[in-house]
Amino acid sequence: MFFYMLIFLAIISLWWRWRAQDGQKIRDLTDKYIFITGCDSGFGNLAARTFDKKGFRVLASCLTEEGAVELKAATSEQLQTVLLDVTDADNVRKVAEWIKAEVGSAGLWGLVNNAGIMGPAAPTDWLNIEHFREPIEVNLIGLINVTLHLLPLVKKARGRLVNISSTGGRLAVCGGGYFPSKFGVEGFNDSLRRDMKPFGVEVSCIEPGLFKTGLSNRKKVIREREDIWNQLSPAIRKQYGEGYIQKDAARKEKLIHLLENTDLSEVVQCMEHALTSPHPHSRYTAGWDAKFLWIPLSTMPTAIQDFVLLRNKAKLADPTAG
Repeated sequence: MFFYMLIFLAIISLWWRWRAQDGQKIRDLTDKYIFITGCDSGFGNLAARTFDKKGFRVLASCLTEEGAVELKAATSEQLQTVLLDVTDADNVRKVAEWIKAEVGSAGLWGLVNNAGIMGPAAPTDWLNIEHFREPIEVNLIGLINVTLHLLPLVKKARGRLVNISSTGGRLAVCGGGYFPSKFGVEGFNDSLRRDMKPFGVEVSCIEPGLFKTGLSNRKKVIREREDIWNQLSPAIRKQYGEGYIQKDAARKEKLIHLLENTDLSEVVQCMEHALTSPHPHSRYTAGWDAKFLWIPLSTMPTAIQDFVLLRNKAKLADPTAG
């Protein structure tokens, strides 16, 4: 009996996914406003330019004046930019008021929470609380605050909320604040999705794999790890060994070279489906590494996860030292 139930559920699942990908799209995009955070570069920048060409009325937030000027120069006169630091509560409130005035009675069709940072990625015992705080403030608290301010406008339009998470919200591969922040985004997305169902608001979460963006700036990551290493106590450095940071960096460089995706449009296509399909998915995975490595690995027993992840780490010199 249990076997037949599994077969039935599998058929229903396949039918639902086919129905969600049947090619139908929401029409009349030219009267629909969408707000995208983090448009200086990466996914947000490409999304703003793509959706502007498709006719959406794009409101794009950038962290820097330089990013806003460059985006404006590459898009139509219809696209509007605004400076936003999602960790600045007063800034978020003022931008929300500006968006409310712009969209008027139409409401906000789409909110794409894309702004994010990586922060230091290193073994946990190398880090202090501030190393965790910034990624969590940007990636999670900032995302929640922007959502809370704009939720009434999205409800008015019976629109869409799209949260950019990561496969790092399913599987933590190293220490630092990035992974806890993305696990938090996954939890917030799930509760928000269920809360918004009665209002006709669709909520989706996109989980990209490893893409080549400003977030994964290898030189910056290596420099941050080296700075942290240089400030460690002699006892910790003895445990890891003087050559650890170079060996570990070499292993990670090899893994990144093997897995890194350069086609950012895969993520933007997920955003587009979430914004325009009559039946958007609750979750999207983008990148072959997400589909065939990270997400499957996240569902496997802990022993298998540890075997795969730990074999890519450099060995400690003397764990008992100190």
